[in-house]
Amino acid sequence: MLIMDINQIKKIEKEASDEIDDTQDLNHLEQVFRKYLGKKGKLSLILRSLKNLPDKEKILIGEQSNKLKILLKEKIEQKSTQLKKTSSKDNKNQEWIDVTAPGVKILQGHLHPITKVLRQIEDIFQSMGFSVVEGPELETEYYNFDALNVPKNHPARDVWDTFWIKQDKSNPKIGRQLLRTHTSPVQVRHMKTHNPPLRIIAPGRCFRYEATDASHDIQFHQIEGLMIDKDVSLANLKGVIEQFMKIFYGKDVVMRWQPSYFPFVEPGLELLMRCDVCNGKGCSICSGGWIEVIPCGMVHPNVLRIVGHNPKNWRGFAFGMGLDRLVMMKYKINDIRLLYSGDLRFLKQF
Repeated sequence: MLIMDINQIKKIEKEASDEIDDTQDLNHLEQVFRKYLGKKGKLSLILRSLKNLPDKEKILIGEQSNKLKILLKEKIEQKSTQLKKTSSKDNKNQEWIDVTAPGVKILQGHLHPITKVLRQIEDIFQSMGFSVVEGPELETEYYNFDALNVPKNHPARDVWDTFWIKQDKSNPKIGRQLLRTHTSPVQVRHMKTHNPPLRIIAPGRCFRYEATDASHDIQFHQIEGLMIDKDVSLANLKGVIEQFMKIFYGKDVVMRWQPSYFPFVEPGLELLMRCDVCNGKGCSICSGGWIEVIPCGMVHPNVLRIVGHNPKNWRGFAFGMGLDRLVMMKYKINDIRLLYSGDLRFLKQF
């Protein structure tokens, strides 16, 4: 038994050494390692069988096996180093890299047209001394309607087709909630926590439950504007908005004003601009060649009283720009739904 095991170890040594010497690549060398030194390798099986041998034979066979294990590991490591050097030289000879050649251009995304225009508008108003503030899209009935001089059962509420949220009966103090129909609630929230004089704009998404067409969608962007001071007049409102339009669209922009009604301003106005999509000829997104872009007016005294400011001491104006319409006029887009389609063929144009 002892002689047979010793001969077997010598046989394994010769076979393994020959295979290591003949190996030409690292994958085959890995196979040789598993064949002799792996968990189920020939040498591993001999070491596992030592428990069945008498003590004297166990010591001798174990000593020879461990010596062979160390020897084979050294040979495999040497062979591995040799093959790696050879492989590296071959690769250097086969591959030549031109470091002066231009790299492959990485495809990158870019800003959405709404984001681009929003940033430009913010820059314009900040240069006029306005600060940018934000408010929640999930709003309460109080801030969206009541605090803006639109009490329950007021006919003006029919203008804003509202997405109402199921009421949380566990917290009745919150009242009814909704997806805000305009950004005007932000002016109320800001006036309640800040003392005048104030100059702010508040951009954000709004939602209305209405039929979609080329100029209307269930979601859209608005930019609320508010200025409160002691001597603010309608002339200030017209001056600020007309200056903005000339910076944003250029001095050749064609505008006109018309009276309008909004419960939270008195008097109320609308700024219309000549449709740039059809050049005033009339199309699917305008009305007879004109499109309303900025409804506005002087802040109603009732709104000032609600937020705790005396209308005898403070006056102001407010406006709500339709950001999506401004984008459509700037880039001559004939359908608002394209802005939210996610169609890369459309978005890659900007």
